[in-house]
Amino acid sequence: MRKKIVIALGGNALGNTPEEQLKLVQKTAKYIVELADCYDIVVTHGNGPQVGMINMALEVSHEATSTPVVAFPECGAMSQGYIGYHLQQSIQEELIKKNMRKNCVTVITQVVVDKKDKAFKNPTKPIGSFYTKEEADHLSKVRGYTFKEDAGRGYRRVVASPEPIRIVETKTITQLLNLKNIVIAGGGGGVPVVYHYNRLRGVDAVIDKDKTSAKLAISIKADIFLILTAVEKVCINYNTANEKQLDYLTPKLARHYIKTGEFKEGSMLPKIEACLTFVEKRRGGQALITSLSKARDALLGKTGTVISRKGE
Repeated sequence: MRKKIVIALGGNALGNTPEEQLKLVQKTAKYIVELADCYDIVVTHGNGPQVGMINMALEVSHEATSTPVVAFPECGAMSQGYIGYHLQQSIQEELIKKNMRKNCVTVITQVVVDKKDKAFKNPTKPIGSFYTKEEADHLSKVRGYTFKEDAGRGYRRVVASPEPIRIVETKTITQLLNLKNIVIAGGGGGVPVVYHYNRLRGVDAVIDKDKTSAKLAISIKADIFLILTAVEKVCINYNTANEKQLDYLTPKLARHYIKTGEFKEGSMLPKIEACLTFVEKRRGGQALITSLSKARDALLGKTGTVISRKGE
C-alpha cells in the first residue's frame, strides 16, 4: 500500500520575490515529483514574505488611489493562490516530463482557531519585509502595526499566531489525495478563521505553518511528516566547534534538548515541536527533518533526522 506523506517546504524553497520564487519553485518541483512514484503527496508551505508583500502593496494602493481596503485574511488567501499557482504549474510540468499521469491542485485552506486564544493579546509572528527602527516607528504610528526586532536583521511587523484547532477542508484534501492527485494545501499555515454566530470569519493572524502542517498530517492520517529546511540534519551545539548532527530523536530526548535551549525560537524549535505533535498523536507515524535536495535519501534512511516513538 502506498504511504501518505505531508511535505512541509521551508522558506528557502520559495524565495522572496515573484521572479526568485518561480525560479526556486521549478527546482523544488523536481524533488517533489521524484517522490510521486512511491507516495501520495500533500505539500504545505510558508508565506511570511509573500503575505506581508501583498498586504503592504494593497495598503499603499488604497492610500494612493482610494482602491478598496483588503483585509488581512484575504491577503493570506491571495498568497495561497499565488504560491500554489507557481507550485502546481511547476509540479505539473515535471509530471509531464516524466510521463506521469497525475494532476496537481491547490486547495485554499481555512484553519479554525479560538477567538479567545491568548496569542491575540501578544503578537509574535513576523511577516513581510525588514525595516530600520525609524521606518518601523513611522509605520507603527501611521498604520497601527506592531513591530519587533528580528535576530539582529532589522524590524518586522508581527501579528498574532494562534494555535490551529481544525482544518476545514480535510475531507476535500483526503478525497483529492485518494484520487492520486498531488495536493498543495495549508499554505502559510492556512487562513485563520473563527466561528461567529455559526459562520466562519477570517481574523488578522498567521498560524505557524509547521503546526498547521502537523495538524494536517494527523487529520489525513499521513504515515510520514517530512519537513524540508536549510540543513541536512538537526544539530545540537549548532554553529559551534562542538556541533553534532543527530540521526534520531525520541520525543523524550527532543524535549530534553528543548529544555536545555538547543533549538531556537523562529528556527528549529517550531519544526521539532511540530514533529513531536505528529509522532505523539499519529500512532506509528514517523517525522523527518532534512534539506530539500536530500528528501529522497532521507526517506530511504540514508540521511536526515528521524523523530519517532520507536525505542522509547
